[in-house]
Amino acid sequence: MAQQQTLRLRINGQETPPLTLDSRVTLLDALREHTPLTGAKKGCDQGQCGACTVHVNGERVLSCLTLAAQADGAEITTIEGLAAPDGTLHAVQQAFLAHDAFQCGYCTPGQIMSAVACIREGHAGSDEEIREYMSGNLCRCGAYTHIVAAVRDAAHHLQGAAHESV
Repeated sequence: MAQQQTLRLRINGQETPPLTLDSRVTLLDALREHTPLTGAKKGCDQGQCGACTVHVNGERVLSCLTLAAQADGAEITTIEGLAAPDGTLHAVQQAFLAHDAFQCGYCTPGQIMSAVACIREGHAGSDEEIREYMSGNLCRCGAYTHIVAAVRDAAHHLQGAAHESV
């Protein structure tokens, strides 16, 4: 018999009402089925495609392989939480639009969440490095050239903004 667990999730800066879930529920299923946030996609459900990528305490995770219980009390950021409260898109979201870095769009939320982490982790110094650190995110449409260009552009933009604020 499955054990129920009451969790408090902090998602995109907002505390959710307590969620009582089966202890085996993944973070992906908790997000998609128990909150109104459906941006993280269920692609392979085996941790191989990256469509479900979110950030937990600033680290990118595959939410299909992460139990919701592991995120209890953690700060979770989903694609819905990247834009500013006034609707201004994050630099990576803007770059994906500018570089047409998506086709069908299914993988885009996971790609963007990984790109934000890739840049924050300091792994956007070259196209080869971007490809390496984004390799866990698959694009079935093959928009990789545009994705790399978007990550490179966003990294330059974000690094320039960081130098201006110093």
